[in-house]
Amino acid sequence: MSSDISPQHKEALFLDQKLRPERWEDYIGQSHIKQNLEILLAAAKERAHPPEHLLFYGPPGLGKTTLAHLIAKETQSQMKSTSGPAIEKVGDLASILTNLNPGDILFIDEIHRLNKMVEEVLYPAMESGILDIIIGKGPSARTIQLELPPFTLIAATTRIALLSAPLRSRFSGGVFRLEFYTEAEIEEIVSRSALILGVPLASGAGHEIAMRSRFTPRTANYFLKRARDFAQVSKTSLNELAVKEALRLLEIDEIGLGQPDRHMLTILIEKFGGRPVGLGTIAAATSEEAATIEEVYEPYLLKLGLLERTPRGRIPTKRAYEHLGFDYPEALQEKLL
Repeated sequence: MSSDISPQHKEALFLDQKLRPERWEDYIGQSHIKQNLEILLAAAKERAHPPEHLLFYGPPGLGKTTLAHLIAKETQSQMKSTSGPAIEKVGDLASILTNLNPGDILFIDEIHRLNKMVEEVLYPAMESGILDIIIGKGPSARTIQLELPPFTLIAATTRIALLSAPLRSRFSGGVFRLEFYTEAEIEEIVSRSALILGVPLASGAGHEIAMRSRFTPRTANYFLKRARDFAQVSKTSLNELAVKEALRLLEIDEIGLGQPDRHMLTILIEKFGGRPVGLGTIAAATSEEAATIEEVYEPYLLKLGLLERTPRGRIPTKRAYEHLGFDYPEALQEKLL
């Protein structure tokens, strides 16, 4: 019943449904991917055939799922969504594939976490539209082939290196990397989101959010919501000052670093003296999982030039020292070189 849904869940559903663009004209950024997809979809439509299989990869929050939803809208197709960890057995995949209708889109998020046995069953389904099912065990086992309706598989991953080469090669429509957005693109996204949410955004507020959003639309929309909440409770307009105060309460600094980012850099500087440190050691010292550091924190720190990866480990840069207010030891730089 709708009365059982929490206000937070309702808001999340609202954002998922309303903030996602429904036309290419509304999708901001990733222009190179948009151009390629528009050609691919137009050609598939002329041939009256489902688009070829597609793979999107890149850091979290850049719009991989949004692109899948947009393709479904553009092709007027039904989209069925699942994730790699959710498909535990071959039977789970068989159940999903046999329930597809002609022209449907199957979206698999986190496909790098797909079980290897399931992955092997997916190969002929993608390549030949055939599902091989083994019935029985031992000498009496036999294989049944089921013909599948034409469908499009769209997959997303944050760790493409974990995908096997055979699986990557079967995405005949293309493998596309989503790049970080520019501040101007993020500001445009924030303005569009504020308009949809019915939140008057004062001059400078959108730019302030964009500067701290880690070049990521998901983060920008989250900051917009929290700044909206602060302005509402404080009985003030959503201006630049309100955004700054809201993000201060969230411990987000002027370049978008959160407390975990600063904590990690501080440990590298204070505890390890700026020397190269391995990923496992950083994880133990910060009480974070290595995957979280590698997938969530590192990409942004590397992009800002606050962290470097070397063959011997991770090291904080001179800019990291300066941003956190530490004196940079020039002798250390000479030693590292």
